[in-house]
Amino acid sequence: MGHRFNPDKAGKLLDPKRRELITPDTVINLLEIKSSDTIADLGAGNGYFTVPMAHRTEKQVFAVDIEPKMLALLKEHAANENATNIVYLEGNLEEIPLENQSSDKALIAFVTHEVPHLDKMIEELKRIMKPSGKILILEWDVVESESGPPLHERIPSAELKKVFEANGLHGDVHQINEQVYALLLSAD
Repeated sequence: MGHRFNPDKAGKLLDPKRRELITPDTVINLLEIKSSDTIADLGAGNGYFTVPMAHRTEKQVFAVDIEPKMLALLKEHAANENATNIVYLEGNLEEIPLENQSSDKALIAFVTHEVPHLDKMIEELKRIMKPSGKILILEWDVVESESGPPLHERIPSAELKKVFEANGLHGDVHQINEQVYALLLSAD
């Protein structure tokens, strides 16, 4: 697994050019976010997806990130966008700081390739999700691109899907564009 994203480059995450790669609405639509959903944004960064999801639900959005600098930037971004239902939690994806069955929907955007032990992350996801919950994983496809991690750190979609299926979660791969795919998972 790869190196962590450098928080000093966080400005790139809110750059309008990022919308050309993937929009928050794409995530919201794939997850079918409703106003009654409690959402976990795992690896939330500075809130590119967190804030729009917070505007879509009346419940809490748990923004979990391993990097305190990113959470500070997310708080600032959320304040500027008047998103008041976000709970900020420092933690990693192998020990997610949430209660059992606390989330209806979960997003893991562009960080799965950074997780050292995917089996631990998957067990944690199963623990925090409600039985009918949905999990959306966004990852870089294994193609040359200006953005994203080096090719050797990227996980092919079929390989990632097999890992989750071997651990009791099933779903479908959605090709967002030539650089990005989404793996939409459920436990039921």
